[in-house]
Amino acid sequence: MITTVRECIESCYTCAAACDYCASSCLNEPDIDMMRNCIKIDIECAAICRLAAKLMSLDSEYHKQQCRLCADICRACAEECSRHKHEHCKKCAEACRRCADSCLRMLA
Repeated sequence: MITTVRECIESCYTCAAACDYCASSCLNEPDIDMMRNCIKIDIECAAICRLAAKLMSLDSEYHKQQCRLCADICRACAEECSRHKHEHCKKCAEACRRCADSCLRMLA
């Protein structure tokens, strides 16, 4: 199934919100040192997802390149979040995988 641009935009915004929530929740975990990489990639992923959605919304000639980068960073974020047992990390990893898949299907 080919993902429409609109579906990809929605997936990007959903992922960005999940990443924001995960980063914020990580700050409240008892071993914050263990969560540093998770927080960092959550922030990066949220920013990239929002930019990808914005460029798609503008029908930018660069949106496909941005979606490729978004998929890469979403996969990296999902991998990092999967290393942690926290529920917010699990939900973030799921949202990141869905977003990466959506971006890649849209590019196909």
